[in-house]
Amino acid sequence: MVVYSVLILTVLVSGCLIFLFKTDDQRVLKFFLAFSGAFLIGITFLKLIPEVFNAPAMFTGLFVLLGFLLQLVLELITEGAEHGHKHAHTEGERAAPFLLLIGLCIHAFLEGMPIVQGFDMKLQHTLVVGIVIHNIPISLALMSLFLHYGCSRTKAFTFLAIFAVMTPLGSLFSNLLNASLSTSLEPYFKYILAVVIGIFLHVSTSILFETEENHRYNLQKFITVCLGLVVAFGLSVL
Repeated sequence: MVVYSVLILTVLVSGCLIFLFKTDDQRVLKFFLAFSGAFLIGITFLKLIPEVFNAPAMFTGLFVLLGFLLQLVLELITEGAEHGHKHAHTEGERAAPFLLLIGLCIHAFLEGMPIVQGFDMKLQHTLVVGIVIHNIPISLALMSLFLHYGCSRTKAFTFLAIFAVMTPLGSLFSNLLNASLSTSLEPYFKYILAVVIGIFLHVSTSILFETEENHRYNLQKFITVCLGLVVAFGLSVL
């Protein structure tokens, strides 16, 4: 499918961009993060939250909180790589890249699960665009971290490719589950979307807070955030 190809290629191409920038120059990544964080929180409030609460099922809000808490748990493994956060470790403190990959794969798999045939197509397109934009800074940070942890370029790219296919795999899993059962699973997919909303809320707010310097935004970052919100608004009304 075209959607799956776009999701995979975005990660692979974005990860390779790390070789075009100086590893100590974080300005490009910060602007990507500011835009993606603003866009992500924009589509969450303007499109995703209204969708799941349009005809709320019991415990919808609880599933949003569950997603938020789940992201907190995942960050015990990933240390914030989902929002482009990079930690510099000494030789004795280097985290296992395999554990980082596991945490991010769970994150990506969950994001793909609401992408199901028969579910609101306009909503799915919004979700896919959000994931694509969100994955650009993640892929940059992830490739940088793999190389920092001592992985060869080949091994780092292999890990990146595994991460790239996890969102499509989450979607494929949901589609196979939906096709194999006679009853409609749409209410359950709304619960899954609620979990993803909780994840998005945590990631986007973390991005917006972490892109500040000395507890204030400079003008360029403020404009970048406003641009991300404007684009999110434009997509939500199309």
